[in-house]
Amino acid sequence: MPSKIEISYKTIVFTIIFLISLWLLVQIKDSIFLVYISFILMSAFKPLVEKLENLRLPRVLSILLVYVLIIAIIAFVGSTILPPFITQTIHLVQSLPDYTSRVLPFLQIDSQFITQQVTPMGENLLKVTVGVFSNIVAVFSVFVISFYLLIERKQFEPFLITFMGASGSERITTILKKVEERLGAWVRGELTLMLFIGLTTYLGLIILGIPFSLPLSILSGLLEIIPVIGPIISAIPAILVAVTVSPLLALATALLYFTVQQVEAHLVIPFVMKRAVGLPPLVTIISLMIGAKLAGVVGAILAVPIVVTIETVISEYLGKKGSR
Repeated sequence: MPSKIEISYKTIVFTIIFLISLWLLVQIKDSIFLVYISFILMSAFKPLVEKLENLRLPRVLSILLVYVLIIAIIAFVGSTILPPFITQTIHLVQSLPDYTSRVLPFLQIDSQFITQQVTPMGENLLKVTVGVFSNIVAVFSVFVISFYLLIERKQFEPFLITFMGASGSERITTILKKVEERLGAWVRGELTLMLFIGLTTYLGLIILGIPFSLPLSILSGLLEIIPVIGPIISAIPAILVAVTVSPLLALATALLYFTVQQVEAHLVIPFVMKRAVGLPPLVTIISLMIGAKLAGVVGAILAVPIVVTIETVISEYLGKKGSR
């Protein structure tokens, strides 16, 4: 005899509310991304703001000084590095088919076909760069939200105590502090590592006399976020360009990339990332792939910070639960 399945009205109401909430999250995902990016900036800037505040500077003035420093760096990069970077990148992309055919002639590569496929990459790079700077509203919103998050951060704990009581607010505050500490340390550490790799690679390529040193070094810095695979991918175009000059120069270029990575792994990472618990390489790669698939470039950028946040919340919650 078939059993009778009954669904209560509470289950139906819960399902409807859940689906509506999911739909709303999808509709406002751009706003959620902006708020989360602002939270990341707040976590990264918070220690510097607190150090300035310890010097008896008002909190608002401390935040403004940090913002002035960031804006000055952005203005310097935009005015001095960005124009030659775009120009050299477009030339590099257009020259890659010729370099490839000269190095690997047995592959019988159709240079015209590759040019047609690869040239839009340089154009898209220019469009993306212009788009980032032209989308002033989003950038301004992120800085404004992070500014108010920094100002109101000290008022968050009393706010939680008012609505959740001392015990409940203590749990959330502890988890939030851990997320801020780990996320901020990870962001600052990754930016430091990317800057180190970019600068050292650029100096090394300049000394070796490799063409297109600026885009090749910036590529190395950006791909630093991808463990294991990133350094290998970034070295390939530099070696490809160098081997068209001489095999000895290609060997020197490969040795340069290997040396920079070894110095980073044994000297820089232990010092820079000592306060940041990194993710396993496989988790990082999978997170980047999933983030890029779900939300494109923004998803790839936010994938690892989101995983770091989720992992920290879960580990802290289970730790608190286990201790009780």
